[in-house]
Amino acid sequence: MRSPLLADAPAIREPRHAPVAHVTRGGMVEGIHYGSVVVLDGDGGVRSSIGDIEAACYPRSALKPVQAVAMVRAGLPLDGALLSLAMGSHSGEERHLTGTRRILELAGVTEDGLRNVPDLPYAPRVRDTWVREGRGPSPLAQNCSGKHAAMLYLCKLSGWPLETYLDPAHPLQRAISETVEELTGQRIANVTVDGCGSPLFSVSLHGLARAAARIATAAPDTAERRVADALRAHPEMASGTGRDTAELMRAVPGLLAKDGFEGVQVAALPDGRAIAVKIADGADRARIPVAAAALALAGVDPRLLAGFAGEPMTGGGRPVGRIRPVALDPSSVPVPT
Repeated sequence: MRSPLLADAPAIREPRHAPVAHVTRGGMVEGIHYGSVVVLDGDGGVRSSIGDIEAACYPRSALKPVQAVAMVRAGLPLDGALLSLAMGSHSGEERHLTGTRRILELAGVTEDGLRNVPDLPYAPRVRDTWVREGRGPSPLAQNCSGKHAAMLYLCKLSGWPLETYLDPAHPLQRAISETVEELTGQRIANVTVDGCGSPLFSVSLHGLARAAARIATAAPDTAERRVADALRAHPEMASGTGRDTAELMRAVPGLLAKDGFEGVQVAALPDGRAIAVKIADGADRARIPVAAAALALAGVDPRLLAGFAGEPMTGGGRPVGRIRPVALDPSSVPVPT
């Protein structure tokens, strides 16, 4: 039964995004990325925000740690690197393929049972090698295969149907939706299908940050803590070599972070400070610079964030501009109510 203490679902509307980053070239603003950002204090209060943090949005893969909590609560016995892979948007490196095969082996399921969308590896370097070898799209190479393998493993252990595990009415997906609502503190606004084929639950950016904070601050011997420990210890299993979210977690002690397609980033510290970012146009180039600025506002030492300012804008092969996050000050940008 769903808790009556949950807040209502966020409003489904065109988000009232605001400028969150300027693209500069030669001292002028050449482009503007709009979006929304929320920064939470350790007590859960909103320290700062820009844009529309209460509108319904799709967290995409940034919600995977919450999905992993639901699966661990329901009996998924994975830990460490394999649990990190279960919440991953991986690059398709050999360690990711090997880990996914291992989870499928534990489940007694073949790659054909994944039911995710076949794809090439996500990382360009890995994808180029894959294509040179004459290999085509594969469910195993698709970046969500670790999550799908973990879902199948849990279904097998629980005696749940395998063929329909992606149906929103399936016991697995009902357990996930209940955990999404509990950790975000609000009812789900809408359910659709993510790129990989699994159900995608819509919450607010504010709710996403709350969920990350609750996982990052969880007590020992809880499902949330198992998920947090796995992701912190093995960030590359949830992403890949050189990926920005893994590098961010390596740079900031204790940070829990997960990215998602369409410009979503969430991160939380062990004391409950948290941030969530949505870039309106889905541009990946603005996601990490804006997230780093939000983390600095949350109190993270800016020296730890120096490597996350984004790639420079170049002209003639030399830097002539950059992505400059708009100051995360609610007095400088109107925050819709």
